[in-house]
Amino acid sequence: MSFALAGALAAALAAMCAAMAPRPLPAALPARASHPDARALAAAGWSRPLWQWEGLRWACVLVAIACASAAPFLVVPATLGAAVAPSVIARLRADAAGLRARKATTRLLRGAEATLRSGGALPEALRRAIDASVEPLTRRPFADALRAFDLGAPLDEALRTAASTTADRRALGVSSRLPADRSGVLVGAVADRLAFEERLDEEIGARTAGMRSQMLLLAAIVPGLAIYLALTVPSLAATLSGPLGRMVLIPVAVALEVAGIVASRRALAGAGR
Repeated sequence: MSFALAGALAAALAAMCAAMAPRPLPAALPARASHPDARALAAAGWSRPLWQWEGLRWACVLVAIACASAAPFLVVPATLGAAVAPSVIARLRADAAGLRARKATTRLLRGAEATLRSGGALPEALRRAIDASVEPLTRRPFADALRAFDLGAPLDEALRTAASTTADRRALGVSSRLPADRSGVLVGAVADRLAFEERLDEEIGARTAGMRSQMLLLAAIVPGLAIYLALTVPSLAATLSGPLGRMVLIPVAVALEVAGIVASRRALAGAGR
C-alpha cells in the first residue's frame, strides 16, 4: 500500500468519523470522555474498555483488507466499510436499547403513580418501580437519585441532578417538594404524555417504514452495481484500480454514500421528535 493510498484512507476515515460524530455531550460529563462511540457503547451494554473496542475495529479492517486483496479496487471500500461498520452496529443497538428504555420508563412511572395514589411516599414509589423494571437504561437515573437521597441529599435536588445527566430529552427534574397526592397527579400526567409520545412514534415509524426500506435498498444498489460492472467490464476495473479510482473516485463515493445514509437517518429520527 503506497503512502498516497494510506493518506487517502486516513482522510476518508476522518471525514466519516466527523460526519458520524454524536451530538455534544452534556456539560455534566467530562470532556475527556468524548470518545465518538462511548455513549452508544454504554447504551448498547458494552462493559469492556474502549481500547478493546478499537482493537475489534482494527481486526475487522485487517480481515476486510485480506478478503479484498484479490481485487485491488475493493480494498478501499472494504477498508472503509470495515472501519465504520462497528460504529454503525453500536449505534443501531443503542437506538434499540433506547427504544426499549422509553417504553420501560412509561411502565416505571405507571408503577410509581399507583404507589403514590395508594398513599405511599415518593422514595418508596420509586424504589418499588425500580425493582419492577428490568431495563438498565431506565433504572440508572432513578437509582442514582435514590442513592444520593440515601446519602443525605434532598430528593428534589437528587432528581434534578439525575435528569441533567441523562440523555433522554423527556427527563423531568422536580424543583419543589410536593405531597403524595399531588406527586401522584404529576407522575400520572407525565406517564400519560410519554404514552402519547410512544403511540405517536409508533405511528410515524409505521408510516416511514417504506421510506427506510427504500433508503437501504438505494444505498445497496449503487455499490452492488459498481462491483458488478467492475467485475464484468475490464476497462472500468482498470480505472478503479488505478490511482484515480483508489484515491479519488472510490473514497468520494464511499463518503457520499455514508453521508447520505447518516443524513437520512437523522431526518427520519427528527420526524419523531
